[in-house]
Amino acid sequence: MKSTLLTGAFLALLTPAALQAQRMDLPPAEKVIEALDNHPTVAAAAARVEAARAGRTMLAKGTHEVTVSGSYIRRTVDREGGYDEFDSTVSRAFRLPGKAALDRNAGTLGVEVAENRRDDVRHQAALTLSTLWHDWLTAGSLYRSDTNTVGVLEAALAAVRRRVQLRDASQLELDQASAALDLARAQAEASRASEEQARVTLAATFPELPLPLEPPELALPELPSPGLEAMRGLVIERSHEIGAADREAQRLDVVARRARADRIADPSLGVRLFSERSGMEQGAGLVMSIPIGGGYRRAAEGQALAEAKAGRLELANVERMVTATADADLSNARTRLQAWKSASAAARSAAEAARRTERGHQLGQIDLTDLLYAQRQANDARRAEIEARSEADRALMKLQIDSHVIWMEDETHDHAH
Repeated sequence: MKSTLLTGAFLALLTPAALQAQRMDLPPAEKVIEALDNHPTVAAAAARVEAARAGRTMLAKGTHEVTVSGSYIRRTVDREGGYDEFDSTVSRAFRLPGKAALDRNAGTLGVEVAENRRDDVRHQAALTLSTLWHDWLTAGSLYRSDTNTVGVLEAALAAVRRRVQLRDASQLELDQASAALDLARAQAEASRASEEQARVTLAATFPELPLPLEPPELALPELPSPGLEAMRGLVIERSHEIGAADREAQRLDVVARRARADRIADPSLGVRLFSERSGMEQGAGLVMSIPIGGGYRRAAEGQALAEAKAGRLELANVERMVTATADADLSNARTRLQAWKSASAAARSAAEAARRTERGHQLGQIDLTDLLYAQRQANDARRAEIEARSEADRALMKLQIDSHVIWMEDETHDHAH
């Protein structure tokens, strides 16, 4: 009696139809958004938005405040006696026309910079979550595949043992079947370790995200409804990196204009009251002062102009980087999809080859060594298909996140242009 090493379960494992039985379930969108918003980097960026809003209020109010100064003197005059004398001044500096508007504009742009940076930090956190999530799903799918392989080989080893007892198989065949099982068990343990490591990393990084007991099966890659080309355009259109760099360049330009206007200093106006000779002389008047600008103010303007130029150049660089990211996302999604299709076809071919080898073994035309080799080749092809499927899913997810198609429902995109 010949053993059956490739059971129905093993064939189901290698058949691509099994891949379509269950689609990967992403975490609930509201839970993802909550986890992202609670991530320390996102919370810190949100705090910086509040700081920028406070800065906007400060710029709108201005740094000039009312200054109160005064003095008291006890004066003694020969042959006249002593006198109490005092004076007091209340003054305030005023921004020259146009300066307050520039300050308000700079403050508003500063808030928009902070908001775009917050949303970009949130975007980076979403990419991190996607990476960790796919690490977990991939390890889980590989572990399930390896576990099924172990089950098939355990049944095969039991069948070979019975054949050895019936003198229908040699000890060599038993050793070969045992070695194949041991290798499969080692591979399954390694996959289990990877799954546990991926889970604890994901749970520690995003503790607010609820995780099921077991990772879902990797989904079959599917083209998103907007289409790859359309999403590539959205990567650039909705980029908060570009939005932040653009607003920062505008803000630095306003700051440079403000520094140029500050070449003429703000005047201070006030009222002075005084009393001399114990009140025999009293008076009131207006006082005014204005600093005379010099080399410092010229240097401050030069510094601001240089920073404004740097801001415009940094914007150009960010636009290039985001365009490169969009092009890379599109290319990666296309090539990874094609690679997965090839791996899927290879898995089907390997499964069919294993099926035919099993039939030959049952008919006594193929020995156990060839069968074990075909089985191992089919298992390797199955694992390659899982890994290729994972890479395709990762590429599509990155394109969707970069284009803000998913996990960004609370953003209006009005900050990025």
